[in-house]
Formats: sequence, structure tokens, C-alpha cells
Amino acid sequence: MNFKKLSILTVFAVSQVLMAFPVSAQSDTAEVQQGQALDQQAASVQETLSQDVKNDESTSHTNNEVKQDTEAAEGSVSGAQDISDEAELPDDSQSDESSEKDQASLPEEDSIESDAVEQQPVSQQTAQETSSVKANTAANTAVSASQLILFYNSSKMIQDGVTYYAPQPMVVKSGVSYVPIRALVDRVGYKVSYNYSTKETLIIQGSNELRFKTNSSSYTVNGVSKSMKGASYQTNNTFMVPLTSITQALGITYSVDNINKRIILNLSSKPVAKFSIQPSKVYAGDQVTYVTAPYSPKGLAIINERWEGRQDVFESEGNYTVSYYVQDSSGTWSDAYTVTINVERPNQPPIPMFTTDKEEYKMGELITYKDESTDDEYIVDTQWDNNAAAFFTPGPKTIRLTVTDNKGASRTYEKTIIITNETLYTLNEFNRLFTPVGEEFAFDGSIVPTWDKVSYTYTDQPGTLIRSNSPETVTREGILYQDRAVGNTRFLLHHLNNTGKKVKMYVVATNNNSATATLRTENLGFAGPTNIAQAAGKKAVQRYFETMQDGSKWSTTQLKPGESKLILTDLSMSSLGQSQIISLYSDVYSNYPIDYKVIMIDEKLDPLSAVKKLPVLDRDGVHNRGTYDNPTRIIKYSETIGEKSQRLVIGDNKDDPNVAGVDPMVGVTASNSGNFGVLYKITLDSVAPNTLISFNPRGGTYSGYAMVNGMLIPLAKSGGVSAPNEQVVLYRTGSYEQKVEIWFTAAPASSLPINLLFTALPQVEE
Repeated sequence: MNFKKLSILTVFAVSQVLMAFPVSAQSDTAEVQQGQALDQQAASVQETLSQDVKNDESTSHTNNEVKQDTEAAEGSVSGAQDISDEAELPDDSQSDESSEKDQASLPEEDSIESDAVEQQPVSQQTAQETSSVKANTAANTAVSASQLILFYNSSKMIQDGVTYYAPQPMVVKSGVSYVPIRALVDRVGYKVSYNYSTKETLIIQGSNELRFKTNSSSYTVNGVSKSMKGASYQTNNTFMVPLTSITQALGITYSVDNINKRIILNLSSKPVAKFSIQPSKVYAGDQVTYVTAPYSPKGLAIINERWEGRQDVFESEGNYTVSYYVQDSSGTWSDAYTVTINVERPNQPPIPMFTTDKEEYKMGELITYKDESTDDEYIVDTQWDNNAAAFFTPGPKTIRLTVTDNKGASRTYEKTIIITNETLYTLNEFNRLFTPVGEEFAFDGSIVPTWDKVSYTYTDQPGTLIRSNSPETVTREGILYQDRAVGNTRFLLHHLNNTGKKVKMYVVATNNNSATATLRTENLGFAGPTNIAQAAGKKAVQRYFETMQDGSKWSTTQLKPGESKLILTDLSMSSLGQSQIISLYSDVYSNYPIDYKVIMIDEKLDPLSAVKKLPVLDRDGVHNRGTYDNPTRIIKYSETIGEKSQRLVIGDNKDDPNVAGVDPMVGVTASNSGNFGVLYKITLDSVAPNTLISFNPRGGTYSGYAMVNGMLIPLAKSGGVSAPNEQVVLYRTGSYEQKVEIWFTAAPASSLPINLLFTALPQVEE
């Protein structure tokens, strides 16, 4: 009777298991439920069998088999080793022969869509596989429900205690573990599809998209190409990819259990709560907006949420903790997502304040302003109104100061002072005494030509000046200048791009000697690209003088016989757009003659190759180019200067003659108009006490720099100085005679000649 009952129960159990067993690793939610039902039914049948035949010796062999299956099944994760996504998966040399056979014959790419119907026919699942369901369930009770277990060289997968079978086993090829993409993705809960036009398999997880192609060792993650450890392939209409390509892209961690020969993927089953606030910086009394971004790793809908500590308006400053929870459609709640919000005191507008050293002033008396504005954070803008250094009409004068803080709040403070009818200084006297160095003031420039000239003598230092300024506006690619020079050589380059495309400029140096040449860059000032010519010229001179002071551009290059190299490479660091301008000043030295070429070419071309085929461009007939001797002019004046109004003229081609040279590209003589590129070193041995030295352009607007006693002086701070009725303060001597040294070189795009003015300062009144 017991035997008969056992037989009936066995047949019933097998039939029920075969009906409920998942036919594919692609099971949807219903299939997962079938797997759970299978597990429960198998357990129930096994329990019945155990109770009904436990005393029947004829069935003891069956019970032993069940126990052995249970003990052999993969259960606890002892011996598992956590590794990162980048770690290598195990190389199991015992790959199934059947797997290798499958890999030898791959279907055409168009058949990849058949992956969407991967199935393990029920007829192929043996009774032994079916009977192991309960054993696997029991053995994996210690494994987290958020884990997916894969087995080496096996199609079996265990998730949530349920066993599934992929259409192909996980295999190892050349040290890379491959898995059926459809089976793995279905278990993880992502979407998979096939794009016939691009012949790509797509995996979609939330906002993430992965794309794979057959027989490719790369794939894309959100449009960015990534490399895989092996190429994807197809076998028996199943698309196989390296496991790590998916784990890395989707941030799935895993561990390797070499003892039980399995890989354990750590999957999150809980929904994830997440939120941010706007604005990111919160002030008491401000409205706070909460932007939520919850999601379910399994793709389930978020159906509920809960907040702790949330306030739409925080009335007072301090730290507030806000926690957020969400619930998915399975009823599972997320862990808390907690943010500490630092609520700050509302921004306070700045407090503008200034003082003056007096409340009442004479006309022409210097007024000292002291800004004492404050803010709870910091002030970003200060605007004065009517804060003249002195007033020259009597009456009340109201001065205003407006300050703005980093939050955009602003306030204005005003103060009224009294100007009396008494005069301390006239406007001209005041400007000469108190205008800051580097700033300009207006005067009657028509009187300057009536002043005595400083009758100076000069000597020229030997060397070479290469001035490349014609054509100033370049309309096509080519060689702008070329010549040979040795020893001390100065470059002055100034050009505008009008080719209609982006270009670069280069200086190519070639050693056509039989010995190795040494080329040393000493000083270098480069400016641009810019659309403002005078701005480029001014900045180039400033940087040229600065490198004289700090030596930051010193470098040495060796040129072998016949070798060409790029020098002055600051010039080619940026491309010139249409109508953009560059300026460059530089001093170099070479111990052998070097052939130089200044070129402008398309930004994409290689200069050392292109230079061999470039045409020589004609000069424009307006601007200057040439190779000139004597690029440094030494002026030394030993007589006392400044006791009366005097002027020292530079760049007029009379008192200061142009340096002569040649344009070697057309073989004609050249005269360096304005002496651009010439460095003037002026030494005045005896400047009278209380003398104002100032800079007055006579040919047009000027914008540049000079160096006085080693100090850089802008001409002028505001941008430029106009001719002939403005002058820039360079220096004031004190109560004793002084030696003054002035270094000057004309800035490209500015106008010559210029005058250095020497006038006696007014007597200082108490």
C-alpha cells in the first residue's frame, strides 16, 4: 500500500513540477511566481514522501538521493571573495566541450532577434534537474534575496531561491566569462530589444542605455564607447557578451565563490529614495522646492512616499534634517534618503560708508576718501559718483558711494562737503602735483612745441631687428617674412587674419650650417588673438618688459645641421579667427646664422611640412617690414634737466632718425618708420628736484608701457592717451636731484612720435 501510494505521489509530483517549471530565463513576473510555486510544491511533495515512506526500507534509497542532492547543492557563500567590477572573472579551463562546439558555428547577425525568444525546452529538463529545486531552495536560504547566482559552465541560475535555466551556459573563453545577454538581463529586471537598422542589441535600465554588436569587443554606454575584455558572439541563436561589460556599466558588484564554482551578483531589490532641493543655498524665510528622483532597480512603479522633517519654508537659521522614503508596487519601502539642510540667515544688504579727511576744503585742495563699506559676506562692486580728487568751484558738493554684494543687494551712501571760495591750486597745478603715476590728465598741448628740446646724442647697439608688419592684413596663407640672422636678434610681429578661416602663425628656424647651432630665447611678449589692435600691442610690450625682469621665457634650443624647428611657440598656441590680431616682441640669440620664416597657414596644417610649399606674400605698400641693424638705441644725457619746461623727442626721424635696413624678400632698402621694435634705453643723470616727467603722444592715440627705474608704467591705466592734449605721469623727483632711467619701445598699432616732458612742479602749499 505504501509503495503504491509512493508511486502515485511521485508521478503526481513530477507532473506538477513539469507544469510549473520556468521554461526560460526570460520569465516575467508571472514566471517568477511559477518558479516560487514550483519551489513550494516540490517542498510539499518531498515532505509528504518523507512522512509516508520514512519507515519503508524499500524507499530508503530514494531518500538518500534527495539528501545527497541537498548536500551537494550550492548553498552558503562561505569562501566567496568580494571583488570590484574591474576584477577578472575566473578562468575555468574545464569549459564544456559542447560550449566550444557551439561557439564554432555562429548564426548570421540578423538572427540575433531570435534571442528574444530564448527558451530551454521543457523536454530537455530531466527529472533529476526537477528534483533539485527543493534542494537548491534549501541550500540558498542563507543567500540574500537581492542576489543572482551564476554557475561556471552551467546554464543554471538561482534568484530568490528559484532555479532558472538559460538557453546557453555561462562559459569562459580566453579568461573571459560570457553569459547569455537575454537571460541575465531578464533576471536583473532590465529591458532588452534589438535595433534592425543598426544591428545592435539594446539594454535599457532607467536612463541608462547599453548597445552591443555581434563580434565586437566594444560597446556603448549612453553613447560613450567602452572596451570589453572580449568580443561578443552568437551561438545557437543566443547572444553572448562578457559578464563584466554589463556589471561595470550598470554598477553591479559581484563576488566570486571558487569553492562552489559560482559568481554571485549583488542586486538591489529595495526601491531607492532620492531628492534634491532648490535653491541649493537656503535662507530663512525662503520657499524651498523639493525635487524627487526615486526609482526601483527592478523597474517597479513607485506608489507611495513618506517625509520626515520636511518644511517648505524654514523660518529661522540652523541645520535641519529631512528624510525621504518611497514604496514600490510590491509593497517594499526604501531606506531613508537623508539630507541636512543648512538654513542661513537671510542676506543682509551691504552697508556703504566712506569718510573724508575733512568736511571743508579750498578749491584745488586734495580730498582723501576712505571707503569703509562692509557686508555680511563680500562686496563685488563699488561705484563712486562725483568723488573728484579736488573741486575747482565753490559750494556744497555731494559725493555718493554705491556698493553691491555677492547676492546682488546694493545700497548707496552719500555725503556732502563744502568747498570754500579760497583757491589752493589751479587745475593744472593740481594735476601736475597729484595725478597718480600711470594716469593721464588734460592740458594745453599746443604749447609743447615751444619748449626747448633736449639735445641728446645716442649710440646704437649692434644686432638685428626683424620687423614683420606688411602685409599687416593677411588675405591668404603664405610666408610673411624670411631672412637670415646671427647673434642678437629681435622680432617684432604684428598681423591681422583676413583669410576667412582659422589660421595659425609660426616662426620656423632652420640651421643650414655644417655644425650644430644653439638658439636661445631670452625675452618674449606675446598678445592675442584679439580684435583690438592697440590692446594687442600694449599687452605685448607689457609682457616683453615683464620677461626682462623675471627671465621666465629663457630657453635654449639645439639645431642640428639641416634641421628646422618651431621657435617662439607662444605665437602658435591659439588659432586666429577672422579679423583677429596678434602682436609679438622677442629677443633671441644664435651662435650661427639661422634662416627664419614667419608664416601664416590653416590651423590644421603641419607647419614644418607646409612651409616648403608656401608662396612669399607681397608687402601691402602701407605698413613696414624689413631687417634692420642696431635694434637698441642708447641715449645718455648728463646735463641737468627739469629746471624749465623741456621735451625729449622720440620717433620723429629728425632728432631720432629711423634705423635703416633692407627688405630682403624684394631686395630693396627699408626705413623703419617710427622705429617700431627699437628698444630705447634713456639715462638722465641729473633730473632737477621737484620735476614732473610725463609722456605726451604727438602723432595720435598711444597705448603701451614704459619702464622707469625698473618699474612698469602703463600708458595709460585707462587704456590709452590722446594726442596732443593729454599726458601720462611717469615720475616725480623729490626734494633732491636724481638719476632716472627710462626704457621705452613703441607699441604696435600706436602712433609716433612721442615727447617726454620735463616740467617743474608747483610749490607745495600748506
